[in-house]
Amino acid sequence: MNSINGADTVFVIICAALVMVMTPGLALFYGGMVRGKNTLDSTLHSYSALAIISIQWILIGYTLCFGKDIGGLIGGFNFAGLKGVGFAPNADYASTIPQQVFMLFQLMFAIITPALISGSIAERMKFVHWVVFLICWTTLVYDPIAHWVWGAGGWLKNLGALDFAGGDVVHISSGVSGLVAALVLGKRKNVGKPSNLPITCLGAAILWFGWYGFNAGSALAVNNAAVNAFLTTNTSAAASAVSWSICEFIHRRKITSLGVASGIVAGLVAITPGAGFVSPLASLVIGFAGGFICYFCITFVKSRLGYDDALDAFGCHGIGGIWGGIATGIFAWKAINSAGANGLIHGNPKLLGVQIVAILSSVVYSAVVTFIIIKVINAVSNIRVDKKEEQSGLDVAEHGEEAYGGIQM
Repeated sequence: MNSINGADTVFVIICAALVMVMTPGLALFYGGMVRGKNTLDSTLHSYSALAIISIQWILIGYTLCFGKDIGGLIGGFNFAGLKGVGFAPNADYASTIPQQVFMLFQLMFAIITPALISGSIAERMKFVHWVVFLICWTTLVYDPIAHWVWGAGGWLKNLGALDFAGGDVVHISSGVSGLVAALVLGKRKNVGKPSNLPITCLGAAILWFGWYGFNAGSALAVNNAAVNAFLTTNTSAAASAVSWSICEFIHRRKITSLGVASGIVAGLVAITPGAGFVSPLASLVIGFAGGFICYFCITFVKSRLGYDDALDAFGCHGIGGIWGGIATGIFAWKAINSAGANGLIHGNPKLLGVQIVAILSSVVYSAVVTFIIIKVINAVSNIRVDKKEEQSGLDVAEHGEEAYGGIQM
């Protein structure tokens, strides 16, 4: 009890609130990109995650991620129902803040991660089936990977993999799962224009703001790692927005608002794994390269392969997360954070190999389990809306509402 630091505790509580705000920000970001007749359905994908995972986390999610290790693969049930999770700190994770505060901070990560997937399946999945998928995916995909990477005894953590704020756990898992879901559901019958790009830009701004809590808060204390993570997060986002805009101008001779917003998100994703392990100068390189890589994948690879990742969750989060994990293996520096490791350019090529193992493990596990979940749900009841409902829009078909008062958008 005496080891609790008041400043650290307040800091992490504030950061948890910032991460919570990211989920409504994501709802705006995605909601403005879909057609007007699907705006509310897209919005509710994020809000349903906020409500449902808040309950799942208390019952079993937290303990599966951070409970007593079972074979390096999953946490035990010792914290089920938050048994024993109180004001006293847990030295395995954060020795200067109450365990309940750590639990709340991690809850916000568990909420936004499955919500990211909704960008890939927008405009074609039945809402009730989305809710079932949300529960199954968080329990069977997110919770195990979070334990592998962050849990005491997790096999990737023991291997030495670095993931400061969720490159593997959040972005690769959700991005790859989104791609699998999009492939299984198939393409939309018609693809329309975004209904409200100013709303999307507002959502991007809220995400950028909340990401300071996402990355800096992952230090779990007021220290140099938190300050460095704040600075690298901002730098990478800015650099990616610039590089994405350069790519757009070269390719299309125009710089779009959607492009700038997407570039911001790509840079935020790319820096997430290494935010507390790399220098500000390295984050400039990571963000600049991240914008270019994600732009190339979304603009050229996606069209070449023909998959319908509706709102580019895989292109931004999957690809950005993979690049961020690799970049951490290249640029990580113990001079920035002694709890980390030196990367390739600082004389330790082994870290890059470990990072690739972590990335491949996250990709394969997420893809396989997501495929199984969707196939099982679909075997019980058709997961995709029918042609008539897709044509009329999911706001009316699934929720009996209209976002824009009957105006066709």
